[in-house]
Amino acid sequence: MKLYPLQFEPILKERIWGGTKLKTHLNKPIASEITGESWEISTVENDVSTIANGVFKGKSLNELINDFPEQVLGTKVFEQFGKQFPLLFKYLDAREDLSIQVHPNDELAAKRHNSFGKTEMWYVMQADDEARLIVGFKEKSSSEEYIKHLENKTLLSILDTKKVKKGDVFFLETGTVHAIGAGTVIAEIQQTSDITYRLYDFDRVDANGNTRELHVDLALEAINYDKVEAQKEYLKIENTSNEVVDCSYFTTNFIPLNGNLNVNKNQNSFTVYMCVDGDFELILNEEKYSYKKGDTVLIPASLTDFQLSGKGSLLEIYIS
Repeated sequence: MKLYPLQFEPILKERIWGGTKLKTHLNKPIASEITGESWEISTVENDVSTIANGVFKGKSLNELINDFPEQVLGTKVFEQFGKQFPLLFKYLDAREDLSIQVHPNDELAAKRHNSFGKTEMWYVMQADDEARLIVGFKEKSSSEEYIKHLENKTLLSILDTKKVKKGDVFFLETGTVHAIGAGTVIAEIQQTSDITYRLYDFDRVDANGNTRELHVDLALEAINYDKVEAQKEYLKIENTSNEVVDCSYFTTNFIPLNGNLNVNKNQNSFTVYMCVDGDFELILNEEKYSYKKGDTVLIPASLTDFQLSGKGSLLEIYIS
C-alpha cells in the first residue's frame, strides 16, 4: 500500500480563554464560541488524530504507524522513539490571556508523569494591536522571589512581556514561565506531552464559578529562574527553507513560497507543513494535493521527492 500526504480531522478543544478565530481565520469547524485549540496532529492518549483523506481515511495515526513504522516516522525517528509519534501540532486562539504556566523537562516529566517533557515553539499568525506574550523573567529570579510575588498577586511585575506581531517566533525551552496573551492566533509545535503546571490564572472562574487548579508546588522544581532570550530572528528568503529553530526535538524552517520549490529529502524523518498564510499545492508523482491557510499535512518519511507550488507561508518541521 502506497503512502501519501496525510491530513487529519482537527481535535477541537474548548478553553475558558478561547474564541472564534479558529473558524473566522483558519476555517476550522468549531461548534463553540470558546474554542481555544485545534490539535492538528496528535497521539496524546485519548486525543489520537484520525486520518481525513485518501485510502486510510478513518484510521488513527497510531494504527498507521503500527502498520508502517519506518515508512511513516522515518528510520532515524523510529530508531529513537520506536512507534511513538514524538511531536504535537496545534493552532491556538487566545481571546483572553492564557494562564501563566511552565512545562517540566524530560527527566522531571518521566519521573512524575511517565511522559515526555514539553519543549515548544510559537509562530504568531495574527495579533491584535496591543497583543503581548509573557516569556520568562525580566531579571534572574529565585523560588523565594517567585513564591513571594505569587502570594502578593504581583507575579506579573517580575515577568517579561513582549509585544508581538504576525511572523514573530518564540522558542520555549522547558522551565520557561510563559503565557500567550489575548488577541493572538498561534501555530504551536511541541513535544508530545500534555503536562502543564499552572502558576496563576488571574483568579478567573468558569461558568459554574469554579477556579482552575493551580500547580504551585509542582512548578517550583520545574522553573528556570534565569533570564531567557526566547524570541527568534530568521531569514525570509523566497522559495527557500529558512531555518528558524533547530533543537534536539525538532527543526522548524520558514518557507515564503512564491512560485515553486523542489523538495528532495532522505528517509530519516517525516516532514510536516503548516500553512500559516496563503495556499499551496504539493505535487507528488504528477498528483496534486491542495492546501490553504490553517491546513496541516504530514508527509511520511518514505516520500522523498515532491514539489511545493503556490503563494503562501509555510512552516516546515522535521526531526534532524
